[in-house]
Amino acid sequence: MMLCFQEMYTFPSFRAIRGEDTESLYAKVYGEICERFGKTYGWDVKSRVLGRQAPEVAELIQSALDLPITKEEFLTESRMKLEKIFPTAELMPGVSKLIHHLHKHKIPIAVASSSSEASFQTKTTRHKDLFGLFHHVVLGDDPELKRGKPHPDPFLLCAKRFQPPVPPEKCLVFEDSPQGVKGALEAGMQVVMIPDEKLNPDLKKDATLLLKSMEDFQPELFGLPAYD
Repeated sequence: MMLCFQEMYTFPSFRAIRGEDTESLYAKVYGEICERFGKTYGWDVKSRVLGRQAPEVAELIQSALDLPITKEEFLTESRMKLEKIFPTAELMPGVSKLIHHLHKHKIPIAVASSSSEASFQTKTTRHKDLFGLFHHVVLGDDPELKRGKPHPDPFLLCAKRFQPPVPPEKCLVFEDSPQGVKGALEAGMQVVMIPDEKLNPDLKKDATLLLKSMEDFQPELFGLPAYD
């Protein structure tokens, strides 16, 4: 998931961060399906699908591991399994603190996610109040979105929907996926990456700033008000 922050006062604008920890849920479900056919959903495949939209994920996994089911069957089964466990999604450490901090300082934020509307609502079931602080949401099935990550389209569309629209160079992206980092950089934005520690180091090197946790983020480094 991603957040966008609009320019306020003399602060830069921002866009993007995964708010809830759903990647472990995806890995669990994808791993179970692959294991049933004697295949391993490892990091060589996982690093390629992080941040992508569900239909593309299904196609990539089915093709990469040569699963004896169609991509449509993989997509249907994974969606059914994920719908059952998405409501258990927890916020990642440091996310709630940052969101409330930005809201307190009247810095608008927005969500950009590769998730569909239905998946997003299920994922955020336990965090409706927190996500109610966002200015707007851009999702993977948005009718105005032509291409998802690793293309820059989701980032540019999210920035455009602020009132007034935010120029890319005034945006900072918080990302966990190589695909998201690539898209944000192509959009002309800065990127703070908070990846899984198991991700190949070569896939982390392009980010503007690399962190182990959102708890390590220092807002003042990017011109934002420091934490109290």
